[in-house]
Amino acid sequence: MSETSRSQAQVHRDTPDGAPGAVSTRGSGARRTAAGVSELVHAALPLIAAWLPTQRWYAGKGRAITGLTPVVGTPLQVGDPALLHLLLRVEQGTGPAAQGDIYQLLLGIRSNEPGGIPPGAVLGRLEGTTYDGAMLYDAVHDPELTGRLLEHLATGDRFGPLSFRRTPGPGLPGNLPGRASTAEQSNSSVIYGTAFILKLFRRISPGTNPDLELSLALSRAGSTRIPRVAAWFESRLERSEPATLGLLQRYLPDAEDGWELALDQVARLKGDPSPGNFAIEAHRLGRATAEVHRVLARSMPVDRLDRERIARLAGAMADRLDSAVATVPGLLRYRSALRGAFQQLTADHLDGLQVQRIHGDLHLGQAMRTPHGWVLLDFEGEPAKPLAERRLPQPALRDVAAMLRSFDYAAAHLLAGSPGTDPQLAHLAAAWAARNRAAYCAGYTAGGGADPAAAPELMRALEIDKAVYEVVYEARHRPSWLPIPLAAINRLALTV
Repeated sequence: MSETSRSQAQVHRDTPDGAPGAVSTRGSGARRTAAGVSELVHAALPLIAAWLPTQRWYAGKGRAITGLTPVVGTPLQVGDPALLHLLLRVEQGTGPAAQGDIYQLLLGIRSNEPGGIPPGAVLGRLEGTTYDGAMLYDAVHDPELTGRLLEHLATGDRFGPLSFRRTPGPGLPGNLPGRASTAEQSNSSVIYGTAFILKLFRRISPGTNPDLELSLALSRAGSTRIPRVAAWFESRLERSEPATLGLLQRYLPDAEDGWELALDQVARLKGDPSPGNFAIEAHRLGRATAEVHRVLARSMPVDRLDRERIARLAGAMADRLDSAVATVPGLLRYRSALRGAFQQLTADHLDGLQVQRIHGDLHLGQAMRTPHGWVLLDFEGEPAKPLAERRLPQPALRDVAAMLRSFDYAAAHLLAGSPGTDPQLAHLAAAWAARNRAAYCAGYTAGGGADPAAAPELMRALEIDKAVYEVVYEARHRPSWLPIPLAAINRLALTV
């Protein structure tokens, strides 16, 4: 790793003249604090460079880090333990192919090795600073330090460009320790008792994250299909639009994960080929999805497709396919057929179709069954896509197509874990997926959504586009799952 000469940590205080990018220097104490944080961050950079590629949420796997540039460093607690909030630009590659992403880190520092911190969360010991010999670790796993975040959210604190904001309503408790979620995610989550859950976005872009934007719109409209937004925090980056850093919502302690429910039903096929009752839940989930789409269409701007936008829609799908082929050469044999599906998206079928804000990455793992019905989570969209693209209006059926892929995933996931090929089991799994796909679409139509059966060309193209995304994702993050979306690609290519 090579450190750039411009690397420097900046500390911001809530002062009248405190602007993003400026270090507050009111008095010698502030100057010492700024210097101390800068020294600490520089000492931590080698440890961070070695640790980042091992994290589930790090998007740059397989590419060497060529530079680390601290953007903003803010101490949220001093002493022992200390808590440092850091926005860090990670550079990969050189020349025209160079890429850079900003990541959010919460770093804990203790003189003694903290108890209960998983080994993968420990970065190592600092050297050559006033913290010489202290342990540096991911503070998401420290209940005491994550409790400090909740206190800042409860009181609406501000540290220069770093702002904590609350929604109107009952006050937040400021004394709950937080425990890190163990769920596999592209971000990190902290759970506070049975009351709240805080999502910490790891890969940061200027602008409002769709998860905050859409969750706020749904909360303000009174929707019961999402957990209510309680607070969030954000930071300005180089005087741009504030970037969303974290979102605090009501926790659903009595909810059941839709993905786990589906896997449980599929697993029972080995001993009992009867359908079970998940199709009833799939129908209810379809109605809940339609309800969310209706509220979003009322609460946020909608638009209509014309011939030019239809061509752009099909062209974007084709471009994503070409990019995926370059990443996963196994897709090459299907490219001609899949492109044919995109070319079938013509004005004859889509001219005047409404587009709106949607979930953007809907699957069974983003749906929770509560005693009061289904609730949808994580409106962030597909994390690999640029933020501006995720905020664009889309056909609502894109969410439907994504959920249909999830039913296929649940069935194929069981088969992928089974030795050999059992034709009877494969038939049962495929029938389960088909039954629940149909039930979900029927529920979506009954809930006031557009009938997916009335737009077969669009549904096929959207499902292919999602499967292509899955191929790239699995190739990069879960290679053992790659056969699942490739099987869908093979099936969908044969229908063109």
